[in-house]
Amino acid sequence: MVMLWQRDDAFDGREGQRLCRGVSVAALILAGISATAARAEETDDKDEIIVTGLLQSDYEIGTQGITTRLPLSLRETPQAVTVITRAQIEDFNLDTVDNVLRRATGVNVESSETDRTYYNARGFDIVNFQFDGIGQPLAYSLQTGQIDTALFDRVEVVRGAAGLLSQTGNPSAAVNFVRKRPGRELGGYASLSYGSYDQVRGDVDINTPLTESGSVRTRFVGAYESGDSYLDYYHVSRLTLYGAAAVDLGPDTVATVGYSWQESDPRGVTWGALPFVYSDGSPVTYARSTSSAQPWTRWDTVDRNLFGDIAHDFGNGWNAKVSVLRRARDQDAKLFYVYGAQDPETGDGLYSYPGAYLDKQRETTLDAHVTGKLQVAGREHDIMFGVNYGEARIIEQEAVDASAIGVALTGNSAFAGSFPYPDWADYTVRADFTTKITSAYGLARLSLADPLKLMLGGNVTHAKRDGTSYSTPYSFDRTKFLPFAGLTFDLTGNITAYASYATIFSPQVYLTADGSIIDPLEGETYEAGIKGEWNDGKLTAAIAVFKTEQDNVAESIGFDSTLGATLYQAVDAKSQGVEVDVAGQPLPGLQLSGGYAYVDVEDTDGNDTRTFIPRHTLRLSAVYSPPKLEALRFGASARFQSRIHNDYIEQKGYAVVDLMARYQLTKNISIAANVDNVTNVKYWSSLQWDQALYGAPRTVRGTLGFSF
Repeated sequence: MVMLWQRDDAFDGREGQRLCRGVSVAALILAGISATAARAEETDDKDEIIVTGLLQSDYEIGTQGITTRLPLSLRETPQAVTVITRAQIEDFNLDTVDNVLRRATGVNVESSETDRTYYNARGFDIVNFQFDGIGQPLAYSLQTGQIDTALFDRVEVVRGAAGLLSQTGNPSAAVNFVRKRPGRELGGYASLSYGSYDQVRGDVDINTPLTESGSVRTRFVGAYESGDSYLDYYHVSRLTLYGAAAVDLGPDTVATVGYSWQESDPRGVTWGALPFVYSDGSPVTYARSTSSAQPWTRWDTVDRNLFGDIAHDFGNGWNAKVSVLRRARDQDAKLFYVYGAQDPETGDGLYSYPGAYLDKQRETTLDAHVTGKLQVAGREHDIMFGVNYGEARIIEQEAVDASAIGVALTGNSAFAGSFPYPDWADYTVRADFTTKITSAYGLARLSLADPLKLMLGGNVTHAKRDGTSYSTPYSFDRTKFLPFAGLTFDLTGNITAYASYATIFSPQVYLTADGSIIDPLEGETYEAGIKGEWNDGKLTAAIAVFKTEQDNVAESIGFDSTLGATLYQAVDAKSQGVEVDVAGQPLPGLQLSGGYAYVDVEDTDGNDTRTFIPRHTLRLSAVYSPPKLEALRFGASARFQSRIHNDYIEQKGYAVVDLMARYQLTKNISIAANVDNVTNVKYWSSLQWDQALYGAPRTVRGTLGFSF
């Protein structure tokens, strides 16, 4: 292993010492939050900024239902939850899901390539993406292309096993994208921005009631972004359109239907990236703009989502909702992969692997659930039960140019963008498989005493897959019961202690060296913590400790140039750690969102594993509007991670700081400026594989906004 920077021994030592240190840091942070909140409660309330239109201005979090479908506050929820609000998305131009999740406590975004991303939390991969609470696990456990955030009101992240409502249990996290919904008032917002590398973006968000009472209402969202990049040859073009309509079918029934279309046409995309080391094992240093792509590489994606739901209020605390989601995604990729290692003197030793791919993915997900309240033994209890069905089919075709595979890339030609466009053969089907997942779930929240609530529930899941992938049978048929238990106890009027237990089960699609498929993930996870809220719920904070044991974790063993695929091995691993979250308004005019996370991941022998995941991370965004100058809004967002390493190199800890400022010129017009990576720190975007890209340098962006 090659060391890129000096070793940071601040976090070395025995596991117990590291965990205690993490708890101590977290406790100090939570104590500081409590002290700040106490001072804020002694301060007289002042008028808040009111921004017309649909642009929100605060980081306050209300109820959320991603964990239980019950309308619980964060303090009542026995799991760690982070919510990135629309205000934070607007403040820091978080236009893609990758940028949003980089702000979420304990979440790591592994973007080794331009258009393919892995995510992890608590030491393990995040595979559960949901839209309005329903959805299916990510195909191949990764996200291809960028998801634009223009159509989302907020993004919720519940860390730990979320198998109660997601189709499979996974100990990392579940991410729920909450779509914008039509409102009863006429309003809208539009913006135009220009930034570094000729990046141009336009957004529009219009809400229109079609009846005087708003009983029929619509909402339209559109966004277009285009521009070059700090990377050679890379150009981004993305169009996002979204429309939704809601109708009151009666005083207690609402039907909503919506459709979104996103078309991405990036050019100069990477497949793989820059090799970390020379053939002698010494580190390679590149210019930040260096790319292994070719000007002709592309990864065109069209992603369409049709959804509908009907919600009915029966009265007396009883509600029901039926939802359906249909997703269709088509991809056309012409890619170029570089493998091998350069000779430090001649530069020789790298070879080509171009590939062309057509991918078709079709998903249908249905969910129906009921929530209600029961009076038993003189106390009120909450119950929830439902069913979920998901079916997904993936077809992947490949075309190659045999004469272009394994061509020696002499000197520095691998990064010169000069490799000729291949003469592709006819496409052949390489993967075709269908996955069906059926589950029934339920939960009872029992009021044992005024301060004490017990949650007992579970999910019975039947997962079946048939088909093949790269000549390997892709088949399984498994049924698993996933129990869940949670306990909350109100210590004071604003502080609650909690504990929870959940189980893990998630089928996988990873190939091993012998051509088989890795068995499903299985295991269990435990969590306990303290949550608090102050300022009439405007400020929330939490501290959590967790422990997870998991079998059959997929670990890469390298790229197989014969198969054209990455191979994996199954390892057993366990993780434990501490997390702190804070969100909301500690003082008049000040908005905060962020948290600290410590995680330790080990194999069954107690050795560190998955060392590309930082053991310490810190995320914090702060925005301030002076009470005497409410038109001004300015702030900063910082993210820090401790050192990481893989079998090739080590990267020292680093921090990235972004700045923002916005001024309301008139009631309807605003101007804003953002500076990302203001200190221009240079860092690898990921060490998960044997190749990666550098993160973006300092960039600047200006925005003109109009609201009504």
